[in-house]
Amino acid sequence: MKRFWSLAVLSTSMTLTALVATWAAPAWQAAELPQVVTPGLASAPPSDAIVLFDGSSLDNWRKADGSAAGWVIEKGVMLAVTGQGPVLSKQEFGDMQLHVEFATPTVPQGSGQGRGNSGVYMQARYEVQVLDSFENETYANGQCGAIYGQHAPLVNASRQPGEWQSYDIVFRGARFDEAGKKTLNATMTVLHNGVLIQDHSEVTGITTAAMNQEGPSKGPLYLQDHGNPVRYRNVWVREL
Repeated sequence: MKRFWSLAVLSTSMTLTALVATWAAPAWQAAELPQVVTPGLASAPPSDAIVLFDGSSLDNWRKADGSAAGWVIEKGVMLAVTGQGPVLSKQEFGDMQLHVEFATPTVPQGSGQGRGNSGVYMQARYEVQVLDSFENETYANGQCGAIYGQHAPLVNASRQPGEWQSYDIVFRGARFDEAGKKTLNATMTVLHNGVLIQDHSEVTGITTAAMNQEGPSKGPLYLQDHGNPVRYRNVWVREL
């Protein structure tokens, strides 16, 4: 009886082994494997990123009229120059992952919207607000990390004035049918200093100071001049 039981168990075990082997070996093609991307070290971009600013030049940027960018580079960072207007990327983008680092002025001046104000606009249509929101109160959907005028950030993850901060944004543009009617709103997921502050938030239309109307076309990245010397560095995009 003991030997019979062992043979039965062995037979069952072999059957299960065969089944597991079948389940573990699905048919696949090499073409189905994901592309290999090498992650960047520290603040370096991943291997498939489009680098828009690495501290060396403003060649990838322009003014709204197409002329050379009016901002300056100081010690490897891009500095907004009051009165020069915004800078726009020469390249235009659809869906994308964006990384950008910024720092508001070290010595804070003013209060509310007058303190460290700038903005990051996706497709020159939809703004993620840049503001010194460290111990600086203003209306919720206008503080740092807000989708301006529409969605307040889930939390205030701001660092002190002068400290470098980061946005990592996953952006999906609005969708339109063949007749030009919008079928889906744009969406943004935003991490501020590594903290989730916008969770697939729908953007119902363009935000204040947008340069482009909504449409199916791609658009440039646009960094706002709001009269404050906000600094930027390490700007890169991955097209999705």
